[in-house]
Amino acid sequence: MKKTTKFILLFVFVSIITILGCKKNDKNNDNATPVAPTVTTNSVTAISTASATCGGNITSDGNSDVTARGVCWSTSTSPTIADSKTTNGTGTGTFTSSITGLTANTNYHVRAYATNAIGTSYGNDVSFTTTTQGSSTVTDIDGNVYNTVTIGTQTWMAENLKVKHYRNGDQITNVTVDATWNTLTTEAYCWYNNDYTTYGSVYGALYNWFAVNDSRNICPTGWHVPTDVEWNTLENYLGGASVAGGKLKETGTTHWLTPNQGATNEVGFNALPGGYRYSSAVFGTVASRGLFWTKYQQNIYNAAYVYLMNDFESVVNSSQNLKAGMSLRLVKD
Repeated sequence: MKKTTKFILLFVFVSIITILGCKKNDKNNDNATPVAPTVTTNSVTAISTASATCGGNITSDGNSDVTARGVCWSTSTSPTIADSKTTNGTGTGTFTSSITGLTANTNYHVRAYATNAIGTSYGNDVSFTTTTQGSSTVTDIDGNVYNTVTIGTQTWMAENLKVKHYRNGDQITNVTVDATWNTLTTEAYCWYNNDYTTYGSVYGALYNWFAVNDSRNICPTGWHVPTDVEWNTLENYLGGASVAGGKLKETGTTHWLTPNQGATNEVGFNALPGGYRYSSAVFGTVASRGLFWTKYQQNIYNAAYVYLMNDFESVVNSSQNLKAGMSLRLVKD
C-alpha cells in the first residue's frame, strides 16, 4: 500500500512539473521577441495605360500585429512607402491592390509592404510596363474580350485566343479523345488537359494548324494570325530573339514556373505558358512553355512556330507537326 501511495505521489509531482513547464513554454512563446513581418509581392495583372493590379501575401506578422499593408511603386528599383503606395487593411494573409495614376508606356517597379511595431518589410521587386496610348480591346465572335497592346508599328492581342467559332459562325471542332486527335488531318481545338476551368480560362485554347489555316478564318475581323516575319519584326523591335522573350513574358511565378528567367513584360504583351498538345495527343509543358503558331507552313508535315521558356529569356523559332496543338496570339491588320 505504501508503494502504491509513493507511486501516486510521484506521478502527481511529475504531472505538476510537466504542466508548469508547458505553461512556462507557452509564456515564452507569447513573449517571443517581435521582428519585422514577412511579405511577398504578387504578380502584376490587368495592366493598362494608367493602372494595374498587384498585391501581396503576409506570411508572418513577426509576433507583432500588422497595422498597415499594401504596395508601393516607382520608376526606380526597390520602391518604399516614401514613394507612391496603397493602403490595404491590416493583418496577415493575401491582399489585392489597385495601382492608379500611372503614365502610359512606362516601366515601373512595385513591392508589397507590411508594417508592425518593429518597422516595415518589403516583398520582392516586380517590374511591369504600362501599355501604349491608344491600346484598346477586341471582341471575338463568341463575345470574348481581349486586351491589345501597340508595340512599335504593330498592334497585338495581349491575351491568348480562346474562340470556339470561326468568323462565319461555324464551330471549330473540339476534340478530346487522344485516338482521334493523333489521326486528324482537319481542324480542331482543345483545352489543356481538356479542362477549361483550370487551364482554358487562363491560358486560352490549343489549336492544331489546320484550324489556324482554315479558310473560314479563326480571327476577328481586322485581325490575322501572324507570319513568322511578323514575329521576327516584334523580336527585333525588342532587341533581338536572345532577349525578346523576357520582355514579352508576364512577370512573376503565378503562371510561369520559377525562375521565369529575365521576365519584365516591358511592353505589356503578357505572354503566358499555355503548354502544348503533341501530335500524339499527349499534353505537356504548361507553365513552362508558351508556344505560338505562325501562319507559315514549311511543308506538308510542318509549320513554323515560336516559343518562350521559363528558364530562358530568348524567343526560339522552330517548326512542328501540323497536328500539334498550340496557343495563338493575333496581330492587327
